[in-house]
Amino acid sequence: MTAADPRVFVIFNPASGRGRGAARMPRYLELLERHVPGFQHAVTGRAGDEAALVARALAGGARTIAAMGGDGTWSLVADHLLRAGRGDVSLALLPAGTGNDFGKSVGAVWERAEAVVRAIGDGARRRIDVGRCDGRHFLNVVGLGFDIAVIDDALTLPVLRGDALYRFSAMRQLFRFPGVRLTIEDDEGGSVTRDHLMLIIANARFFGGTFRIAPRASLTDGRLDAVSIMNQGPFARMRAFRRVSAGTHEALDTVTIRQSRRFRVAFAAPLRYELDGEVYAAASEALTIESVPAALELVVPEDRGAR
Repeated sequence: MTAADPRVFVIFNPASGRGRGAARMPRYLELLERHVPGFQHAVTGRAGDEAALVARALAGGARTIAAMGGDGTWSLVADHLLRAGRGDVSLALLPAGTGNDFGKSVGAVWERAEAVVRAIGDGARRRIDVGRCDGRHFLNVVGLGFDIAVIDDALTLPVLRGDALYRFSAMRQLFRFPGVRLTIEDDEGGSVTRDHLMLIIANARFFGGTFRIAPRASLTDGRLDAVSIMNQGPFARMRAFRRVSAGTHEALDTVTIRQSRRFRVAFAAPLRYELDGEVYAAASEALTIESVPAALELVVPEDRGAR
């Protein structure tokens, strides 16, 4: 691809990051004009517009789709690409969301905005694994338990943004969330039923802003990492989350991390779960979550290849 290739289509989500996207659009447009002249673009006006815009981009012959937003926007665009059977079309990430967790694993962060845009024209492209949860593709994580309580709490705090929002909500919920009982089965026949504070099944390493939830996760090994944090008292929870922030929590006896190509998670009654920051209601009393190896071609900024 040359820098002047018109087959680059950019989807802007100005509502991402509680309006941060709208503030960052002018800078991204300036950088795109400089490094990717001839690109086409469109702006989402409401939730769900991503599907129509991906279809429009593909119909127009786009070979790279760049998405400005956060984990939710990126995940939706990736899912639509893969459902269309177009894993050959590259996805580029323009960070403007609240957490941008997936971007941290591949070096797509706002502080490197120019490198991120330059990579669309001349940077490396690398095939990566994605996850799939009951048919819906995801890039970063599926979360159950405490994770949902934090997302719900964050919606009540309109002032805070970014990593500070997640940390503040997490601190409050350490004293409030009661826990959830889950049964986890892996692809090798292992099964365990425990009371959980939280279960994160991760494709990449970061979660909740700055937490290194799955420090050994790889985007190219064909496996997912199931991170189980067992239920415990609030002060023990605080100690565990300090370790999660540093990525050293696997040494705790209340934490287990297992890797597998596929997991099945069962619960006593239907509950809600989050997938790349978006909340869904489970349609039954179990979820099947699996890795889809080498499914997506990702634009990777220079010197920060996907792990």
